[in-house]
Amino acid sequence: HCLSLRAVCQREVDFDRGNGYSWKITFLRNYWKSKVKQEWLSGKYSNIPSQNSLPEKSMYPMDVDTWGEILEAELER
Repeated sequence: HCLSLRAVCQREVDFDRGNGYSWKITFLRNYWKSKVKQEWLSGKYSNIPSQNSLPEKSMYPMDVDTWGEILEAELER
């Protein structure tokens, strides 16, 4: 599970591990972010007509770099 989490959130996981968080805490801190980020990166939300059409768990607090990754993926589609 940790390796799949790192595949999506490498920067976040490396940051947490570099700051001394255990793998368990790192996993807990980044699990939902990785799920939401993966859905955005896969294009699941590319053609949503309005915010009301988004599923409840489509958002999660993410930093500017993460949103930059998502927007770049959208531009490449």
